[in-house]
Amino acid sequence: MKRHYLRLFLTIFIFLLSSCSTPFDDFSGMSSLEIIKYVTKGEKKAIISVGIVQNGQNSFTVYGENGRELQKREYIYEIASITKTFTAQLFARAINEGKLSLDDTIDRFLDLPLKKYYPTIRRLLTHTSGYKAAYYHNTGSLIEATPNFEVIGGGVTEKMLLNTIGAINLEDKDYPWEYSNFAFAVAGLILKKIYSEDYTSMINMYLSNDLNLHNTWVNDGKSVNVSNFWAWSKDNPYIPCGAIVSTITDMMKYAQMQIDEQPSYVSLSHTELAKLDPPIDVTGYDYDAKTDAMGLGWMICSFYDLIHHSGNTGYSNSFIVFDKARRIAVVVLTNMPGSQSRLIGSAIIKELKQ
Repeated sequence: MKRHYLRLFLTIFIFLLSSCSTPFDDFSGMSSLEIIKYVTKGEKKAIISVGIVQNGQNSFTVYGENGRELQKREYIYEIASITKTFTAQLFARAINEGKLSLDDTIDRFLDLPLKKYYPTIRRLLTHTSGYKAAYYHNTGSLIEATPNFEVIGGGVTEKMLLNTIGAINLEDKDYPWEYSNFAFAVAGLILKKIYSEDYTSMINMYLSNDLNLHNTWVNDGKSVNVSNFWAWSKDNPYIPCGAIVSTITDMMKYAQMQIDEQPSYVSLSHTELAKLDPPIDVTGYDYDAKTDAMGLGWMICSFYDLIHHSGNTGYSNSFIVFDKARRIAVVVLTNMPGSQSRLIGSAIIKELKQ
């Protein structure tokens, strides 16, 4: 029994590194290259791809052990929770198409028990719905945990997810911000209902045809990779939370799209839809880049004009941050667990802004 709960705790701890404040060593005064050398010290298998978007030009560098520059080539990485920004962007498209509104409640689209209140789309995608980080989907009980250490949502079915939604009682209010993988699993069910297509097929078509990101897709378990990937089953309802893999070039293209607000409905993704009080620290770097608002899936640091998201699995971590006014962006993809990508990306965006 103790081992069971230890595994549950470790799963949540690892996955939530993608969004929550975590303790870091003191990196103040260190350059981005010094940080890269520090976090890769003695890491023989480290492969970190760093992409910079500036004035419409994209470039990237690949680093290995001790910050040594490696041959410039494309690697496929798990982008983990950055997947949520793509999921939210599908909602921006659906709103643009008139298929739903931000203030629609989720029971408009899902077959749920009659209840006084269910969360709105706005609250669902800004992590203010009241849903916890995740739930252990078990008959008759809701434990805030995930059931499988290897991949979030392992063993969970759509029916189990719907049953859990129906069992949670919430009030009609903005709850304090709590990063929720569960909320984005619910979001995936809504997209399936709206477009009459499973999420994996839908998002893969969107990535390829609409965004022309031909090296970005839902992990199919067959990808040549730089590390062990989480093994997502095709019917896992948590796929909309973190199952996409990509390359540094595709993610730089994606960052450029955010800066250019193309397609045009992307602008909704960057609109402040919820204020965070108190703000949260997700960088760990020395300047006070605290997230104080949420867009549609994106985190916003309004004081520094930064919009960002990060991701973390048991085998990788990633970070994307951009400043639309200055037309700059940084993407960091790694094959290492932890928070290195946020440290590196935050340091580089600071250097670019200076």
